[in-house]
Amino acid sequence: KEEGDDLMCTSFTYVNQDFYFGRNLDLDCGFGEEVVITPRHYPFTFHHKETITNHYAMIGMATVIDNTPLYAEAVNEKGLGMAGLQFSQNAVYFPYKEDQDNIASFEIIPWILSQCETVHQAWQLLEHVNILDIAFKESVPNSPLHWIIADKEQAIVVESVQEGLKVYENPIGVLTNNPPFDFHRLNLTQYLNLTKSYPENRFDKSIDLKPYAVGMGALGLPGDASSVSRFVKTAFLKHNLYSDGTESDNVQQYFRVLQQVAMVKGTVMTDKDTMDHTLYSCCINATKGIYYYTTYENAAIQKISMHDQDLNDTKLVQFALNRQPEIF
Repeated sequence: KEEGDDLMCTSFTYVNQDFYFGRNLDLDCGFGEEVVITPRHYPFTFHHKETITNHYAMIGMATVIDNTPLYAEAVNEKGLGMAGLQFSQNAVYFPYKEDQDNIASFEIIPWILSQCETVHQAWQLLEHVNILDIAFKESVPNSPLHWIIADKEQAIVVESVQEGLKVYENPIGVLTNNPPFDFHRLNLTQYLNLTKSYPENRFDKSIDLKPYAVGMGALGLPGDASSVSRFVKTAFLKHNLYSDGTESDNVQQYFRVLQQVAMVKGTVMTDKDTMDHTLYSCCINATKGIYYYTTYENAAIQKISMHDQDLNDTKLVQFALNRQPEIF
């Protein structure tokens, strides 16, 4: 998609026994996306770095062009996840710099996930990274992005802006789109009074005020599709959801959160009068290398395991998305 196009996304982390990582990808049209497994010996090529032929395997959603997986998000076999989300108006990529690792925006996910086991290692690698202002090819222009990187222990946000590369600790474990992450974190302070609990009267004890329905502790929780509102709503739902800790319940609860911030066709129009909608949602069990997804057309949860494939191979493994509606 070209710069300025209205691609919106929501991503969050979740830990309950295993570590889960995923996102909604919201756009007005598909981009050739499919689930792609990159085995350990597939040759990752970079414009200004040596080819990596021995690396961690990974699974995620990607567009494959010229046998190159352009990942929107992925997790590697060590349980490290990374996703790129639209960051228009603020993303700035730079010319080549002699003293740094010059990595293009479309190379940054394989650059990190091929080499790093943890967020700590990724953060160290990022200290030497310059996000390079080059496109994959003339017909595939750059997308303005920022990234969330997460493991079971922590999450960070990476933003290449006018001042350079910024890395933020992200204890919230949520990322949406523009504005920058430091705004989203500060904005959460406006919602300190939200609670999942049955609310008490703090207005005036002398007045007999009682809730007329359950759920009123979260009055004021935003519900629109803007990136700021999706950030707040996702953070509230993530930090208050309940799951019994089984794989089935964890995955279903994860998708339920994504559904709460998904976009329905016709409700979000772009400046080109096209309809943004949630092309797909994914929940990846990063601990076990299992990719679950739904599409706009098919709400049934599909499952692909990285470890069902030969991870010592050299060839990409690609899975077309099952978009056929399934009604049981």
